[in-house]
Amino acid sequence: MANGIVVIDKPVDWTSHDVVARCRRLFHEKRVGHAGTLDPMATGVLPVFVGRATRAVEFAAEAGKEYITGLKLGVITDTQDTTGNILEQRPVSVGRAELEEALAPFRGDILQVPPMYSALKVKGQKLYELARKGVEVERKPRPVTIHTLEVLEQTGPDEYRLRVACSKGTYVRTLCHDIGQALGCGGCMSALRRTKAAGFDLSTAVTLEQVAEAAERGEEQSLLLPVDAYFSTYPALTVDERREKSARNGAAFPQEGEDGTYRVYGPQGQFLLLGELRSGRMTTIKSFFEV
Repeated sequence: MANGIVVIDKPVDWTSHDVVARCRRLFHEKRVGHAGTLDPMATGVLPVFVGRATRAVEFAAEAGKEYITGLKLGVITDTQDTTGNILEQRPVSVGRAELEEALAPFRGDILQVPPMYSALKVKGQKLYELARKGVEVERKPRPVTIHTLEVLEQTGPDEYRLRVACSKGTYVRTLCHDIGQALGCGGCMSALRRTKAAGFDLSTAVTLEQVAEAAERGEEQSLLLPVDAYFSTYPALTVDERREKSARNGAAFPQEGEDGTYRVYGPQGQFLLLGELRSGRMTTIKSFFEV
């Protein structure tokens, strides 16, 4: 039975759902989920959780992300990226120096209005469904954090590559649009590659082709990272059989140690749970053992 995490380098024109569906077939496991949706035009790091590891998705989704994005100045589209319909084209009279200066207000904690072409729901209906009908509704600005925003290079007369490290919920294409508005010439996102997500980066990523080739050899499970690897920043703690039994029954149990969050293992080395130790009592945050 397949259990673990595989970091997929998502190809262009695939939805995140497409990747999950493909992994279900390749790993012969119905329980498959992903952390952090990528639009079809985007590529890069898509952590996919297989089997019991799907219980960790909620933790992974909270983590920050990093992207390399293309910014095209002088073009405004309805989707805020180059896949959409062009609404307006403006002359560009700014260079790299002006762009560098314009980025400063977008660093740190900012408010961002979600784009109409997004999966956010208003009164139970997804915004992109309304947008496709030509309907635009008011969206409340949401707080996001831009940890890093820098120009990497100029790739054309009015095109640049930027590096963006940001909190969950950030729309990079909206960031590109807003930077263009701040410069007065408009702008949109021309490319997007996610380089980090949920603590994983491209160094651990594999392609779907690599997974398929491994599956042909019956070796697909060798590509799975153990789910406890995702929690490697927390200290490990091994319990005896009596405490393991309590953990498997969902009961708190006495445990010596400093207060904090721990990876808890059984006496045979099986990863049991992520637990919280407070005042000598260990409680379960999330269990990961097979029933």
